[in-house]
Amino acid sequence: MERLVLACGAEAVNSVDDLTPDCLGWAGLVYEHVLGEEKYTFVENVKNPHYCTILIKGPNDHTIAQIKDAVRDGLRAVKNTIEDEAVILGAGAFEVAARQYLINEVKKTVQGRAQLGVEAFADALLVVPKTLAENAGLDTQDVIISLKGEHERGNIVGLNHHTGEPVDPQMEGIFDNYSVKRQIINSDVCAAPCRPVITSQLLLVDEVIRAGRNMRKPT
Repeated sequence: MERLVLACGAEAVNSVDDLTPDCLGWAGLVYEHVLGEEKYTFVENVKNPHYCTILIKGPNDHTIAQIKDAVRDGLRAVKNTIEDEAVILGAGAFEVAARQYLINEVKKTVQGRAQLGVEAFADALLVVPKTLAENAGLDTQDVIISLKGEHERGNIVGLNHHTGEPVDPQMEGIFDNYSVKRQIINSDVCAAPCRPVITSQLLLVDEVIRAGRNMRKPT
């Protein structure tokens, strides 16, 4: 009921005695539809809605779960972008550029063993483009060498996972959330050696969690 109020722009009241024209919402079409074995009430053509429902249909539970994950991730990415009011170049371009800055600039500002720490953290950043290359079936060494070369020439590029060639993420519309990258870097300052292991599992984390839940279900 609370969601219906938000969708139609109405106002909830406790008694019919409290009803006034100002309490009423608006819906151009309301109907009931059967999907599978369930009945659903559709409320459409509303004015100024503050709530909506996304209907997901698929051939099996696994496909539906994957679609739900994709929709949820997409909505969260949009939310982060609106709140951050900024984006970062994706396709591994940020990580390669950050590594180059650490090696060429930051490393020169420290002395002794601290230089080894800067270099180790910088190299750990490359696990992102490496993982993208592995998932695309590409040679990781060739990809990293190619990306490094382009960045050294002043070209901020990422990986085209279709061809394996460097690509301008901005021209292709490939971006990452600023808040996500910031959180990853802040978390990895104290755990740089763990980054390659963690990052290489990111694309499979949904499947791992789902498998664990299924194993706990009683048979």
